[in-house]
Amino acid sequence: MKTSPGAKNHCVENVQKLDDRALKALKNDLSDWQILEHDQVLEKLYKFADFSKALEFVNQIGSIAEKENHHPDIFLSWGRVSIKWSTHSARGITQNDVIMAAKCDEIYENHFS
Repeated sequence: MKTSPGAKNHCVENVQKLDDRALKALKNDLSDWQILEHDQVLEKLYKFADFSKALEFVNQIGSIAEKENHHPDIFLSWGRVSIKWSTHSARGITQNDVIMAAKCDEIYENHFS
C-alpha cells in the first residue's frame, strides 16, 4: 500500500461511525488492512526480523497514539505486531481509525520495510 494522504491528517473529536458504503470504499485505500465487520475494527498484522524491531514499532505507534489521543489494541509477539483500530465511543470504525491506520503504515514503510 502506498502511504495514504490521510497519514498527514489529525484525529478529531465527536466522529461518527462509517457506514457500510464508506467501509467498502476503504478496502481499496487500506488493502492490507482487514475490516472485521463483526467486531467493527480495522486490523493488520505487521512482520519484523526480530522482537526488538517489533517492540520499536509498537513504541512509535504508542507515541503517535498519545499525540493524537486515539489508542489501538496492540498484540506484540516475536517478529509480529497486530494492530486493531476502532472508536469505542462510536461503536465502530471512524475516519480517525482510518487516519491512524495510515499513520501506522507510514511508520512501517519509512522505518521497517
